[in-house]
Amino acid sequence: MFELLNTLDSPDDLRALHANALAPLADELRAFILHSVSRTGGHLSANLGTVELSIALHYVFDTPNDRIVWDVGHQAYAHKILTGRREAMASIRQLGGISGFPRRSESSYDAFGTAHASTSISAALGMALAAYLKGEQRHCIAVIGDGALSGGMAFEAMNNAGLYTDLPLLVILNDNDMSISLAVGALRYHLGELKELIAPASLFEALGFNYSGPINGHDLNELVPALFAMRHLRGPQLLHIVTEKGHGYSPAATDPVLYHSSGKFEPVQGVLPTTPGKPTYTQIFSQWLCEEAENDPRVVVVTPAMREGSGLVEFERCFPNRYFDVGIAEQHALTFAAGLAAEGLKPVVAIYSTFLQRAYDQLIHDIAIQNLPVVFAIDRAGIVGADGATHNGAFDIAYLRCVPNLTIMAPADENECRQMLHTALLQDGPTAVRYPRGKGNSVTALSAFTPIPIGKAEVRRYSSQPAGHRVAILAFGSMVIPSLESSETLDATLANMRFIKPLDGALIEELARTHDLLVTIEEGCVMGGVGSACLEHLTTIAGLSRPTLQLGFTDEFIEHGLPEELLGACGLDAAGITSSIQTFLARQSLEVPLNGSASHADVLRAQA
Repeated sequence: MFELLNTLDSPDDLRALHANALAPLADELRAFILHSVSRTGGHLSANLGTVELSIALHYVFDTPNDRIVWDVGHQAYAHKILTGRREAMASIRQLGGISGFPRRSESSYDAFGTAHASTSISAALGMALAAYLKGEQRHCIAVIGDGALSGGMAFEAMNNAGLYTDLPLLVILNDNDMSISLAVGALRYHLGELKELIAPASLFEALGFNYSGPINGHDLNELVPALFAMRHLRGPQLLHIVTEKGHGYSPAATDPVLYHSSGKFEPVQGVLPTTPGKPTYTQIFSQWLCEEAENDPRVVVVTPAMREGSGLVEFERCFPNRYFDVGIAEQHALTFAAGLAAEGLKPVVAIYSTFLQRAYDQLIHDIAIQNLPVVFAIDRAGIVGADGATHNGAFDIAYLRCVPNLTIMAPADENECRQMLHTALLQDGPTAVRYPRGKGNSVTALSAFTPIPIGKAEVRRYSSQPAGHRVAILAFGSMVIPSLESSETLDATLANMRFIKPLDGALIEELARTHDLLVTIEEGCVMGGVGSACLEHLTTIAGLSRPTLQLGFTDEFIEHGLPEELLGACGLDAAGITSSIQTFLARQSLEVPLNGSASHADVLRAQA
């Protein structure tokens, strides 16, 4: 089925082919990607759009000596296949398998690790200057989409690159009118004029780049000669190619958003509609936002190019004049929201935890210092799964809780998420609600809004053990449900802490005085996390000392895999929580009995 592709184990094999074999190879490669992704799930439409470009780059340039940096990187599957990872595609994005993004530790052909947008030109420029300083000869190529080009960092890099008139730096603008959603902003329309040859390429030339194009990015007879010509040019070059996301597979070309990142499917049938089940947290947010906007004309929403992912399709349909997609520009999104709030509106910033990292200065400088009432709806907090370390929401608790004026909430279930979002909208300062990816816990979200008292936790279960045997679990957000199961096994007290900031200090002190061990559990990094905040309160404010176990993510990046696999590996499922507490008790020589059975020490002796 893949007779030509199966003969290629490296770009050296590709470069040995006659040019006439490249078009048949592209057909096989596109079919292989469709075959592979339909069986594993993954990014499809973007990768179908870069087949010819991947072939042409490795055919023309001397990789890996010449460096290719793929912006975002979710369009690099063809690149992976051509660089010796064809068989490994069966494990892509799975636990122990290869990454869905370029990764330096995975292959010498992955010149730079990527997964966030707008970074490629900066990296390629740094590589080109490093080669110059070391006296090495190589080309450095950045492949960036028109969606990623909307990020300010890309223009910062181009502005810098224009100073170096003799570097072999090539930027390939892969123009497909898409990021994840449709590309937005003035740049999109300017590029549209370029494609119609109505306007000159003044934008790029003003930044010091020699502009070429636009050319058909699916025509190898046009693309390969253009790249060969680029090899002989010095100074910053920009080649503008036009491609189609989902090219060659009609369902993906027709609906590239649906096929941006899919699960497994049958290629003949395509991705089938899913049977509605219990709602996701994103859907809970979407419904809440539309209801609040219906009741309050001041409610507006800002998103950095995540309309579908953040659940904003319905809001845009119902309130188009109050929906603001600013493109892949997280820094601008936050300061723009600050401006809206300064004039009396109620902006909600819908953003993933991993992408909020990119706008940290704006959160502090433009929103928190001015105490502006911006609501942060932080989706994908904690483990996200197949996208791995670059997309896990591991750090938001640690980097948010140290910011003054900011209130932070974490819901245990769907109803609490809805009520916390409502509570956030009522505040006079910045407020964040962090919630996980995926479905909730089948808890009905009540239609009525009931504000939650700021900084107040709730105890969901009390231990029946006598003094000397009591464990109190302080669980935050998504960790409440698995902690409840563990608390029943251990006959422990369980507190749903609700607030990361401000903490319910009174309850923490009460539990510390009446229990022999405190356990804090969070779906975030332990270092600097909310468990640390609890300890800070006990020791610094209350002057109390108790044995305390902090559970969460350890000081390492979490790889890709199924969320349940990763949570289990991190010890954050019910069994892992129970085991960690039992192990800690044994080390501390504390004998806390299991519910309705012998003491933990007795259990350990029996197991031995």
